[in-house]
Amino acid sequence: MTANLWTRSRQLQLATLIFGLVIWFVPVPEGLTPQAWQLFAIFITAIFAVIINAMPILTASILALSASILTGTLEPGEAYSGFGQGFILLIVVAFMIGRGVVNSGLGMRIAYVMVRMFGKTTLGLGYSMVATDMIIAAAFPSNTARSGVLFPIVYSLSNAAGSRPDDDTRSKMGAYLMMTSMAGLSISSALWLTAMAANPAGAAIAADMGVEITFLSWLAAAFVPCLVAFVVIPYLLYRVFPPGVKDTPEAPREAAQKLEAMGPLSRKEWITAIAFIGMVVCWALSKQLGTDNTAIAFLGLAVLMLFGIFTLEDMKSSGDALGTLIWFASLYTMSTYLNKFGFMGFLGEHLSAGVEGLSWPLVYVSLVAIRLTRCSDGRKSQEAIVAGELPVGSNDRQAIPRERPHRQPNEDGAECYSAGSRIAGGPTQCSAETEPEDGGPE
Repeated sequence: MTANLWTRSRQLQLATLIFGLVIWFVPVPEGLTPQAWQLFAIFITAIFAVIINAMPILTASILALSASILTGTLEPGEAYSGFGQGFILLIVVAFMIGRGVVNSGLGMRIAYVMVRMFGKTTLGLGYSMVATDMIIAAAFPSNTARSGVLFPIVYSLSNAAGSRPDDDTRSKMGAYLMMTSMAGLSISSALWLTAMAANPAGAAIAADMGVEITFLSWLAAAFVPCLVAFVVIPYLLYRVFPPGVKDTPEAPREAAQKLEAMGPLSRKEWITAIAFIGMVVCWALSKQLGTDNTAIAFLGLAVLMLFGIFTLEDMKSSGDALGTLIWFASLYTMSTYLNKFGFMGFLGEHLSAGVEGLSWPLVYVSLVAIRLTRCSDGRKSQEAIVAGELPVGSNDRQAIPRERPHRQPNEDGAECYSAGSRIAGGPTQCSAETEPEDGGPE
């Protein structure tokens, strides 16, 4: 079996190499420079490698970054420029802050409070899980990490009701709660600018196009759609995917017991809560205060480190944050230079011909529908990362119009597409990086 897997992996890597070489040596289309086409060949090959599971996204991005320099397509200073982007550092720092929220126990406490208040029915438990996620997502830019707060509670509640993932009892409660929680992760990712790694990247690309998206403007655009989704989705799943157990009078009691065992808010929880709220307020008012969002995040992390809530040991184990920095910076850089070299404009001109004369709502609904289709094709989990985040570097550039005639102002369109793309993480078990691992047992 190991030999077969090794052979399969090498076959996929060989296929990736052949794919990249074919694109590289295809005659350069008229209207593009050789440099633009070569960078596209490297970029699309990295994406292709992830789509077919030839290699992890981190490996693919490192190889792509190296190839872009060694082939002379990018100068070293150009290739490494993404590592100095403030929004990428914001994502990495916020990952660590999220770890601090988990360490302090504050996220777990919020979840238990919600269950105690609304958990008398299975439907109420579903709403409690989604509401908890929407609250903590403001400074928690990883739905994968947030699942680490929610899913142990879901498992505990389900297990207490006699619903287990490894037999037919899962339909009593666990399957519904798991489905609702996974769908809720997509809602929360769309609600806050800082709730998912791809969101600040989309805002940065919009800024390159002359469109400013702030923490508050994103929230204003996403609030009503996300509120509607919050109200509708748990109930809709309750109807089409009904749990066997409807009433859960023991859940609030169990949550109350957990809260009693936790005791009053600890010193670490108070500090985390103050830091959390302070960061969100400063991000919301950053335009008025003239402050930098990344600096605010660094300050919040420093506070957690000063009080031992996030430690150097936590830093050493934060490999995901470092990996995100490397692959996001690498691929964002290549995407940026594809735009500077004229490839995105070239692509946009050809794509825009197909929607010429259409109203802006129809165009954006169509773009989000395409994203939903791409995210729901049932491929492996690694493709979900590509579908959810890599296209920010390519698709979002084409989704933000450069001209305004017969269209809603650019800001509305950019926010519509970006937030809608995050909702696309919910349709299937392979639509986002959290789904296959956490949804598998159900």
